[in-house]
Amino acid sequence: MLKRFLLASACLLAACQSPTSTSDESSRADYFDQTGREDAWTGGARLIPIETPLGTFNVWTKRVGNNPSIKLLLLHGGPGATHEYFESADSYFPGAGIEYYYYDQLGSGNSDNPQDTTLWTIDRFVEEVEQVRIALGLDATNFVLMGHSWGGILAMEYALKYQENLKGLIISNMVASAPEYNAYAQNVLGPQLPSEVLEEIKALEEKGAYTSERYLGLITEHYYPAHVLRRPLDAWPEPVNRSFAKLNYPLYLYMQGPSEFGIVGNATLRNWDRTADLPDIHVPTLAIGAEFDTMDPQAMKYIAEHVGTGTYLFCPGGGHMAMYDAADTYYPGIIDFLQKL
Repeated sequence: MLKRFLLASACLLAACQSPTSTSDESSRADYFDQTGREDAWTGGARLIPIETPLGTFNVWTKRVGNNPSIKLLLLHGGPGATHEYFESADSYFPGAGIEYYYYDQLGSGNSDNPQDTTLWTIDRFVEEVEQVRIALGLDATNFVLMGHSWGGILAMEYALKYQENLKGLIISNMVASAPEYNAYAQNVLGPQLPSEVLEEIKALEEKGAYTSERYLGLITEHYYPAHVLRRPLDAWPEPVNRSFAKLNYPLYLYMQGPSEFGIVGNATLRNWDRTADLPDIHVPTLAIGAEFDTMDPQAMKYIAEHVGTGTYLFCPGGGHMAMYDAADTYYPGIIDFLQKL
C-alpha cells in the first residue's frame, strides 16, 4: 500500500512539474532568441551616432537578452565612470528574463571623448539619452530608464522632459537635491569620521586643496569603504575597480568635483535641485536608498513619496554601490518592480 502511494505521489509530482519545466525552457529560449536582431553577430554591442553642437560622435551600447515588454537602459554614474560597474547585473537580470542595455555616455568608457566642456551639461546629456532611445527602438510600451548616482540625476531630468517615452523609471542612490546631498555629507556623515581625520579634511577644504593627494587619500581611505562601497578597499569588486580606473577625471571634476564627499569646489552640479518638480513625474518610479549611502536614505524615500506613482526600496547594510554590498536586496527589489509594471 505504501509503495503504491509513493508511486502515485511521484507521478503526480512529475505531472505538476512538467508544464513548469516546459514553460521555463520556453522562457529561456525566448530570452536568447536573436531573430531579427541586427546586433546578434556583435554580441549585442553597437555604436550609436549622436548629434551634438560640435558634430557627430559615437556612443557605445550593448544589449543583453530579449524581452519585448521590459527593456532597461542603464545610466552609469560619475559623471565620467563607465557601464562596467553595473556588471553585477549579469548575476540577476538574465534569470528574470529582463532585457537590459549597458551604455557608456559620451566622454566615458568605450564611447567617443571629445574633451570639450561645452558638451558637459545636463541638457546635452538628456538629448543624448533621447537619441540612444530612438536608435535602440525603445518606447513607452517597454522602455525603463535606470540611473545610478549621477545617472539618477540624468534619469530624473530625462523623465521631466521625455516621460511620455517611458514605461518606468528607477532612481538608484541619488537624491533630488545636490545641496541636500552636501548637507548630509557635511553634517551627518562627516562627524562619523575619526575626529582627527575630519579636522584635517576640513582644513584642506578651507585651503581649496580638493585635488591634493592628501585630501583624496583621506577621503578614499576613511570615507569610501564606509559609505561608497562597504568593503575594504583591497576587496572592492573587479568591475568597480576597472570602471573607476577608466574614469574621465576632467569630466568628473568639472561636474561632480574631486570626491564623493559632497559636490564641492566649482563643480557645475553643486546647485542642482529638482525637489519641487518631483510631482511632475507621473510614470511608475522606483527610488532606491541604502543604510550607509553617501546620501540620506530618507531623502530617497522622499522621492518615492512625491512622484506621481512611487515605490521605495531600502537596502539595509548597503552603501552608495548597493548593487554590490546589498545585492541580495537591491536586485530582487528592482526585478519585482519591473515585473509589476
